[in-house]
Amino acid sequence: MASEQVLPPLPQQFKLVQHHMRTAQEHEKRDPVVAYFCRLYAMQTGMKIDSKTPECRKFLVKLMDQLEIMKKQLGDNESITQDVVGNAHIENYAYKMFLYADTEDRAGRFHKNMIKSFYTASLLYDVLTVFGELTEENIQHRKYAKWKAAYIHNCLKNGETPNSGPLGMETEFENEDDVSLPQSSDSNNPVADCHHLTSPTFRLQLLITLRQTSLPFKFLLVLTLQPILQLKCPATQCCPVPRQYSQDLRAYQ
Repeated sequence: MASEQVLPPLPQQFKLVQHHMRTAQEHEKRDPVVAYFCRLYAMQTGMKIDSKTPECRKFLVKLMDQLEIMKKQLGDNESITQDVVGNAHIENYAYKMFLYADTEDRAGRFHKNMIKSFYTASLLYDVLTVFGELTEENIQHRKYAKWKAAYIHNCLKNGETPNSGPLGMETEFENEDDVSLPQSSDSNNPVADCHHLTSPTFRLQLLITLRQTSLPFKFLLVLTLQPILQLKCPATQCCPVPRQYSQDLRAYQ
């Protein structure tokens, strides 16, 4: 077992991946594939942070040995041998945890397990980067899950009742560099009235809805959004909405 390969204490420089390493340990028997890729993410991230100081180098070498042992043990598992399968495995697992926590949240059931599920989902979306860049959907899921875990934890710690759903998150998103908000509210411009649809909060709600609903309802949603997607912006010849939603909608049609 990989757990037989004892690792040195995690160097302070690698504090950024301590929770990913803990998640790997928790999934050692429950889901070895998750454990393997959590450790792989920690190793790749650690290499970028510091691979030269003795304590960091020693830790990384031991971690590499542990990964090699796991890879041999899981050699007949396609999630380890094929990146596409491994990517799907981690993405599905992350989304399953996200969906469980989100369902509990919207039902007003706030507890430690749902907080941990939100946070673990955000960590697994980090882990997905070992396969390449995250999709826009996964970026939003990671951001939302991380924020929600911290928000609910702080509310319960302070004896407050959390709000369900993304209420209160929009302000935080508006400060992100990748979010573009309209500078004008010209009522004569049809595009100006649809800019709120480019907000990450609306986008996240749409994607969750599409995943949870049956095919006929997905089709109706797509039909409803088609007129919006066809709007053109005179300034750019392309409304922001098509750029942000077209790929997502094609995936669900």
